Amino acid sequence: MTGTNVAVDDVQTPDGGSYPARRGPLIAFSLLAGLAVAIVWSATLVDDDIGVNTANGLLGHDSVTTSIAGSAAGILFAFTAGLAGTFTACNVAAFSAIAPMMDDAPSVTTRVKLALRPLAWLAVGLFAVAGAYGAIGAVLGQNIPQLSAAMLGNHVPERILQSMIVFSMIGLIFCYLGLAAAGAVPDPLRRMTERFAHTPQLVMGGLIGGFLIGRPYPLFYKMFLYSASTHNPFYGALSFVLVALGNILLMAVVFLALSMTKFQSWLRARPGRIAAFTAAALLIGGAFTFFYWGVRVPAGLGYGWFPTMPWH
Repeated sequence: MTGTNVAVDDVQTPDGGSYPARRGPLIAFSLLAGLAVAIVWSATLVDDDIGVNTANGLLGHDSVTTSIAGSAAGILFAFTAGLAGTFTACNVAAFSAIAPMMDDAPSVTTRVKLALRPLAWLAVGLFAVAGAYGAIGAVLGQNIPQLSAAMLGNHVPERILQSMIVFSMIGLIFCYLGLAAAGAVPDPLRRMTERFAHTPQLVMGGLIGGFLIGRPYPLFYKMFLYSASTHNPFYGALSFVLVALGNILLMAVVFLALSMTKFQSWLRARPGRIAAFTAAALLIGGAFTFFYWGVRVPAGLGYGWFPTMPWH
């Protein structure tokens, strides 16, 4: 360490922060890791073997074929569908939000209290976007593209096209934020964060809420169809908020569990470490999301090429 408490392989920024000096290898490794995950990812394993089976166990019946019997059942189904979709390709990048929220304190109690604040602001951004889209979906009903059965181009479902566009854009945003965390590009949130410290969590929550705008997951699609059939914007908003809550519940538990350990102390022991960890998490999550939805899925529909594995 130097006299300014900055490690020799970290670079200090004009505002007193720091980022890792060896950001080139960090960025390259993170992007390649995201690509590797997109290549080996098994949608069947995650969506069906884990997701659908989890929902079946929680609901006590076949979650795919059994009809939703009324509004109360729909509410339960919404939360269950969200929880079951935790590790799907349209949600797993949400775990990238953990790193930017880390803070440190001397006692476990204080660390948990500090952890609740950024988690709450992430939830505000998440629920605002999810609730607004759920209300819009209920008003528009099946006129919304995400519920369309129309085919475009080379037999591409319109709702899958929406998924590819939405998730590719979110993946690129995650990557840019990761590059900004590494100090490779200007931070678009810096000025806002100076005025309101929890801007990154609020924005991250909004981006995670944006996952619902493109999600093609069968259980979510089923929930959306029922919600849209009510044409009740309040019910639609509530359903989507519960899906969003289910989506981040495990992430929140992991985050709070980490706050009870010495992980945050280790993370902040060197000024550039938090930036490196944040950058890596965002870049891996963003690269996976972009390569999966922007390259692999189109290739599976006959547009472009992407490596295939025997289990795909």
